[in-house]
Amino acid sequence: MQNLTLTWQTSVVASAALYGAAFTVRRGLGRRGWEEGRWRRAGTVADVLREAGTLLALFALWQVVGHLSVMGAGHALERAEWIHRTELDFGLPDEASWQRAVVGEPWLVRAANYYYATMHFGVMLVVLLWLFLRHRARYAWVRTTVVATTAVCLLIQFIPVAPPRMLPGNGFVDLAMEYGQSVYGDGVAGVVADQLSAMPSVHVAWCVIVAVAVIRVARGAWRWLMVLHPLVTVWVVVVTANHFWADGLVAVAILLTVYLVQHAVTGWRRTDDRSVPAAVPAGAREPSSVDG
Repeated sequence: MQNLTLTWQTSVVASAALYGAAFTVRRGLGRRGWEEGRWRRAGTVADVLREAGTLLALFALWQVVGHLSVMGAGHALERAEWIHRTELDFGLPDEASWQRAVVGEPWLVRAANYYYATMHFGVMLVVLLWLFLRHRARYAWVRTTVVATTAVCLLIQFIPVAPPRMLPGNGFVDLAMEYGQSVYGDGVAGVVADQLSAMPSVHVAWCVIVAVAVIRVARGAWRWLMVLHPLVTVWVVVVTANHFWADGLVAVAILLTVYLVQHAVTGWRRTDDRSVPAAVPAGAREPSSVDG
């Protein structure tokens, strides 16, 4: 399962390669003999390569900084136990009982482990690519949401909090480790995926971001199927004992705050834009977007 996850070293190399490819394509655009259609297609390819390289670079930074936030397992375990105890005091369902409901179904456990390891990044990358190619005007908003939300989560994750699977005394089991599907291996050059950054859950934040993006941008009843992604993700992170309910609730609260800030900033920008109308020369044609 470790092969399904990118290390920060692999991410840096891949990011550099993508930036190099984007630069090469851009240089090719300066040559003579390009037809307009081919020029636009090549420009789009260069933009996709650049954006992919940027996302991989941010992912590498997230992994490195996340590793630096690991300051001690003792307090991280204590914080996790406090979260679990507080949830039960508030009457929330015990995550351990949800996990016990699937322990006797190996195929379900394996499916949950694979979903946790692959769909987190896979769905996000597919949706960002779709937005970039078909709905370019909406892409920047979603990308900013992803970056800002992840950045806030990362700041909070400097306070180490262990995931439920590290609390066997509370009834939790590390199912991914038992089935040989854990994404938390030995790592490369001594750097492993940060296991003590359970609070807040970036998995939950990202799945809500992509669901909201697809529902708002797409047309047709099929877009509502994306609601299944957050529902399945929340179920998966709980039954695999990778997150508490509280991890997801805090992540959603952060995301809602980011949405409010973005809406406020966008409102101010629109007010400024309306106050100074842009002059369009007579006969000039407004540039078209890549929206589908």
